[in-house]
Amino acid sequence: MKIAILGAAGRMGQKLIELARGTELEVVAKVDIADGYDRTWGAGVEGVIDFSYHTAVPDGVTKAAAEGIPYVIGTTGVTAEEQKAVDAAAAKIPVVQSGNYSLGVNLLLELVRQTAATLGPDYDIEITELHHRHKKDAPSGTALMLAKSAAKGRGIALDGAAVYGRRGDIGERPVGEIAIHALRGGSVVGDHTVLFAGELERVELTHKAQDRAAFAAGALKALAWARGRAPGLYTMRDVLGFAEG
Repeated sequence: MKIAILGAAGRMGQKLIELARGTELEVVAKVDIADGYDRTWGAGVEGVIDFSYHTAVPDGVTKAAAEGIPYVIGTTGVTAEEQKAVDAAAAKIPVVQSGNYSLGVNLLLELVRQTAATLGPDYDIEITELHHRHKKDAPSGTALMLAKSAAKGRGIALDGAAVYGRRGDIGERPVGEIAIHALRGGSVVGDHTVLFAGELERVELTHKAQDRAAFAAGALKALAWARGRAPGLYTMRDVLGFAEG
């Protein structure tokens, strides 16, 4: 399968190119705005993995839809307006979109949902994420996924419960709030912790990524899985065969 990597000059792009060597996925286009890279992909590409920047996603996914090839989106920070282009493309081609492609994180998402459902609103939920200093969006796509899983476990909408950091005289913590905090520093690949704090005990669920290969391997797996699928917007849960809870 001949593929294009968008954001090829970045950390994830380089890891994708490295891991694709020797597999059934042949990288024939390395797309990036940096010097020495392709500006777009040409004819013959059979699938695309996008780890570029959110503003570039609409053009990339629209081009893929016009060519009828599967598209994997690992780029985070996609705005509501940009998401419209993704949704429109998914009516024509298989699109896999996830804030995190690692097996461990996707298992954590399910554990968070189950824990939130079991413990209920008596336990306060605080989500922290730590990434390297170069990460441009906050909070991370994974942190948002974890918050959505927690909200799903409680049977509520995240929009009405989420708070992003705190500052000033904010008063007591409201019951049912789901808080998300972003930390940046050093070369940390990605750490995520979901804290359930009760009156008598605390439960902490944590995932720590040691190498970007965990994400890159999942994205490559997702593209191979998407080939030949019906049009639609899929997640890594679909790729891994997790049943919806």
